[in-house]
Amino acid sequence: MARAGGGPGPATSFTSAEPAREFVDANVLVYAFDASAGKKKTAAERLLARLWEAGIGCLSVQVLQQFFVTVTGKVAKPLSGDEAADRVRELATWKVFAPTADDVLAVIALHKQAKLSFWDAMVVHAPRNRDLTCSGLRI
Repeated sequence: MARAGGGPGPATSFTSAEPAREFVDANVLVYAFDASAGKKKTAAERLLARLWEAGIGCLSVQVLQQFFVTVTGKVAKPLSGDEAADRVRELATWKVFAPTADDVLAVIALHKQAKLSFWDAMVVHAPRNRDLTCSGLRI
């Protein structure tokens, strides 16, 4: 994956044992690989490069799924299935949130409380997971 420099510094972490990680939404990943995304592509590439260089990117299984579906069929110049699978394989080396049944129940509560769609609530919930130690959400 191409990595360029730039962007703001890392966010602070809730624990000192883990690096300050930043949760990335599927939109950022899609923009980075969408040739028609213009300035959004450039900004997304810069952000991802910073996260790769610092080793602080994190995401969820849901984000990986959304990324694959979008870049293989919903962008102007889709990636091949093999190319998209390679990108998912690379991204899966980051810290990945895989929700449990307890997470689903917490997301249902957040969905009801915050009046978010279930899927948006899952994205909001993921960086809050204590095992993930993500401190920010990049959308």
